[in-house]
Amino acid sequence: MKLTNTQVKQAKATGKTYKLSDGAGMYLEVSPTGRKWWRYKYRINGKEKRFAIGVYPDVSLKEARDRLFQARKLVETGVDPSENRKAIQASREQNEQNTLEVLAREWHAKNIEKWTEKHGADIIRRFEQNIFPYLGNKPINNIKPFELLKVLEKVQDRGAVETAHRLLQYCSKVCRYAALTERTDRDFTIGLKETLKPVQKKHLAAITDPERFGELLRAMDDFPGNEITKLALKFAPLVFVRPGEMRQAEWKEIELKEALWKISAHKMKGKADHIVPLSKQALEILNELHELTGHTDFVFPSHLTRTRPMSNNTVNMALRRIGFTKEEVTAHGFRATARTLLDEVLKFPPYVIEQQLAHVVKDPLGQAYNRTAHLEQRVEMMQEWANYLDNLKANSTRKV
Repeated sequence: MKLTNTQVKQAKATGKTYKLSDGAGMYLEVSPTGRKWWRYKYRINGKEKRFAIGVYPDVSLKEARDRLFQARKLVETGVDPSENRKAIQASREQNEQNTLEVLAREWHAKNIEKWTEKHGADIIRRFEQNIFPYLGNKPINNIKPFELLKVLEKVQDRGAVETAHRLLQYCSKVCRYAALTERTDRDFTIGLKETLKPVQKKHLAAITDPERFGELLRAMDDFPGNEITKLALKFAPLVFVRPGEMRQAEWKEIELKEALWKISAHKMKGKADHIVPLSKQALEILNELHELTGHTDFVFPSHLTRTRPMSNNTVNMALRRIGFTKEEVTAHGFRATARTLLDEVLKFPPYVIEQQLAHVVKDPLGQAYNRTAHLEQRVEMMQEWANYLDNLKANSTRKV
């Protein structure tokens, strides 16, 4: 006979454990102290087992029967409800451990060696400011694409469209890392790129008119500030490396006798060793610098402490002091100037120029050239470039 709510409610302690059957294998177990449990007795694979349905009155008679129905369906299909519950609990616990923030920080730590210190710090900072506050605590398997889209739209709505695209790329990489480590089988970023605003490419300001560039070079000689900054300003267009690569230059990388600057891969954007041939003009500047900073690690140390390189913005600020706006020229723009004038005026082969710019250049077999590729031609080019800059400066008549 089926139990009634009254029977269940009035079942009292008797000093020993007893059971009240509700049929279909379910019964109410009453402890010697009067506590009541719903249990289900079943057989699976020939073995008798018990399944805890719940505690009365937290689980009512009706709810217990509903849970019994679900458990019996599992048994009929050959699934042990007790093992099924354990698997669900394990999955839930794993999900709680595999939140987006946990996995993102794990992915970041695994890849930190591949990035420069600044780039690595920028990546985790972007997560901390834009992603973690909204989705960091969510299990990666529970995040829906539209949830990430809402977060990225907040970023692009404040005008940071490029940052939104970068965050999408980072999240996709975290998903791939989670898949490789068997913590997910889905990428919740797929398809979102097309829903974001396109990135408007901004070209860093550069002077490509020879006469105007000559005026800039002439103005550099009259820079009124710190001598190390002045030498950095004059050195930058001669070598046209990326600003971050120049400011982190160390004396141990400079071979004055061989007239070569050998930059280690970890400092390069492309993560490959790079050689910069040094013209006579570049060597003159380095010899001057050696008297000022040769006792330190960095060629261009910070004016605040000799144990760190100069600031990212030092050369740009120097350009402003000699009268050139950020809309006209930047330190990074020296690369575009060299790329244009070496090609259009001095007529050097594009593949030699690209190699010196440390861009990815392939040989006819599709393989990337190594750091010494075309070195002889690059040595010639860098000296001719320095001579050309001297001529531009000498022929400039405008006083800035």
